[in-house]
Amino acid sequence: MQRQLRDESDYDQLPDDVPVSAHIADAEQSKGFSSHIVYTIQVKQKGGGKYFIFRRYRQFHTLQAKLQEKLGPDNSFICDLPPLPGKVFIGHKQEIAEKRIPDLNIYMKKLLELPAWILLDEDVRLFFHQTAEDSERVPRSLRRLRPSTRKIKSQTEKKDLSEKSGAPQAEALYDFTGDNDLELTFKTGDIIYLLKRVNNDWLEGMLNSCTGIFPQSFVRIIKDLSEGTDLKKRLSDAHRFRCVYHDIECSKIRDVTLKNGIPVQPDYTELLSLMRAEFGNNAIALNYRDLEGDMVRILDDMDVELMVLEAKGRLWIRKPDFAPWELHVTRKDDLSVYNTNP
Repeated sequence: MQRQLRDESDYDQLPDDVPVSAHIADAEQSKGFSSHIVYTIQVKQKGGGKYFIFRRYRQFHTLQAKLQEKLGPDNSFICDLPPLPGKVFIGHKQEIAEKRIPDLNIYMKKLLELPAWILLDEDVRLFFHQTAEDSERVPRSLRRLRPSTRKIKSQTEKKDLSEKSGAPQAEALYDFTGDNDLELTFKTGDIIYLLKRVNNDWLEGMLNSCTGIFPQSFVRIIKDLSEGTDLKKRLSDAHRFRCVYHDIECSKIRDVTLKNGIPVQPDYTELLSLMRAEFGNNAIALNYRDLEGDMVRILDDMDVELMVLEAKGRLWIRKPDFAPWELHVTRKDDLSVYNTNP
């Protein structure tokens, strides 16, 4: 059951600066004599701290080789390491890097879900440690932390959104010119309608039917996101998702309908609250089946993102008005649904 099978006392005794999750925010090409792709990775610590590190694929490969040498079958400490996507020698560098991102995210997720003592390994700690060079470097963009591009369905909906005075919004304090199509360009005095908080420093908003991310320091918040409706629900085209409830004696299939629409990537806390109300039980856990058919427990928003990503890779015909993913609800204390075999 991955992280859930850790001894809780062992995990609780880990220091707060131990990395517990990591996610690739972007892949950018370096400038200089040697051209290569660098991944921008957001790391979260047990104590709640967040920071960015910058790593090349070959650093992933070096880490995996060192861990295999120490934890392989020829050693006294044996651990089933997650697979790392292999080297690719033919193709465009940027395209190869982009295709690797989902697999590298899964690799880091499963690596950091191994027994607690793995998190204290020197090579693991060094890989996820924010160096002085990392702390001084500024990401060019954070595309992978940005939600999927939204498509406003009609001119009527555009007008409804722009004229909605109660929507979360901000006033531009300075001119801002985006470096690429993913960033929103605006001028001093523009009113930007807020769609989502990307992280502590960046927001996503809409201006003149264009969406993009921008630094919060360039605007003055008029009405915060927490005060308004969640616009990402209004802009989603799915209103139902399938849910399978696994009880002791049987499993039940239930199709859950949301009148306001389902976000492209739902929030974990909202899903958990919805399922607790749906089944009248607070002692439940949310799960999804991975590509190998094994049940994986969802613990945070990053797990939800992986569920959505893996759903895109399935040969599954989406039913009309249904989200492409399927949620599995189990009792919180039921560990029998997980595959714990190596």
